[in-house]
Parts: sequence; structure tokens; C-alpha cells
Amino acid sequence: MEEGLLQFGLTAFLTLAVVVDPPGMLPIFIALTRGLEKNERRKTLSRALLIAFGVTVFFLLAGKYVLMYLGVTVHAFAISGGILLFVTAMPMLFGQRAGLQAPKVEERRAAGEDIAIFPLAIPLLSGPGTITAVLLLANRAGTDVRRLGMLAGVIAAIYLFTWLLLYLGEVITGYLGESKVHIMTRVLGIVLAALAAQFVLNGIAGFYQSLTHPLNQLR
Repeated sequence: MEEGLLQFGLTAFLTLAVVVDPPGMLPIFIALTRGLEKNERRKTLSRALLIAFGVTVFFLLAGKYVLMYLGVTVHAFAISGGILLFVTAMPMLFGQRAGLQAPKVEERRAAGEDIAIFPLAIPLLSGPGTITAVLLLANRAGTDVRRLGMLAGVIAAIYLFTWLLLYLGEVITGYLGESKVHIMTRVLGIVLAALAAQFVLNGIAGFYQSLTHPLNQLR
């Protein structure tokens, strides 16, 4: 595979790993599933990951057409999406779960007993930050089948890793301690902030290029 494809895959992996934030999900998952039997906890986890994966792949395949229907340019979405990801990163820098994906107490109560759908799958595992990142990466991939295939594979790998990490959640948290988990969350927040800034810069550059080369607006 060429270097550009490998670089795209690495960027996609880092971006989605940071946005989904499996280490940051550990204490939340343990808290939400506290009181459940081990088998029920595992079933809940598997169901949540499958739903989150389905939602993410849907936006990977149909997100571009949704933007076209709404009349939103990819440059505008890149800029707004980068800002959204940056806002997502800010609470992580202070050792907190991203505010855009954190469930409110009132929302959890209204969700009923099936926490696999809400808040685990949506918005924790496939929230606004994740959907935004997938749409931006899909736009970056364009019509390149190899890049789109790699992006789908990266999404699957991220959610598989998340499943494994949460499956062993109690053991890992007990081994690392909550303080180390918070440190990892802050480091991931710094990486996400840098990626978000790059998305904004790419959007501005693309918009400027569309102004200087009007034919690009028809693409």
C-alpha cells in the first residue's frame, strides 16, 4: 500500500480512538452497569457495541448524501466539525468525559432499563463527536474505495478494541487505578484538540481554493 493510504489509515485510527475514547469509557461503563449480573453486563456491552457500529457505518455510507440534501458544503462541515471536535476535547483536557457525549442524569432516567441503546450506544459510543469525525474522514477519503474500505476497517477495529477493553473493564480499572485513567483521558484530549484544529485549517483552505478555482464548487 502507498504511503498516503497508510497515513490516512493512521489518521483515521488516531482520530476515532480519541473521539470514542475507550479508556474514558471504562469508569462510565462500570458505573452504568453496576448491579447487573456478569452475563447481563456482557450482553449489554455486546448489544451497545453492535448498535454503535451500525450507526457509525450508516453515517460513513450515507453521511455525504445527507449533507448534499441539506445543502451544506464539505468545507463548511469541515470547519464546524473541527470546532465541534475541539469543544469535545476541552473537557477531556481537564480529565472529564467529553461534554458532547456525556449523558445527563435526566436522560438516563428517561431511557428506561435498556442502557445498551441509551446512553451506551448513543451518545457515548457513537455520539456527535464520533459521527462528526466519521463524516470528516469520509469526505477526506472521497471516492477512493481503498480509503473507504480502510476507514470501515478502522471503525470495526476501534469498536472491537472498545469491546475488549470494557469487557475487561473492572480488572483494568483495578490494575491502573482511576488516576491513570484520568491521565490517559487528558493526553487523548490534547491529541483530539490538535486534530480538530487541523480539520478547521483544511476546511478553510478548501473553501479558499473553491473561491480561487470556481470549477471546484461544482464537484
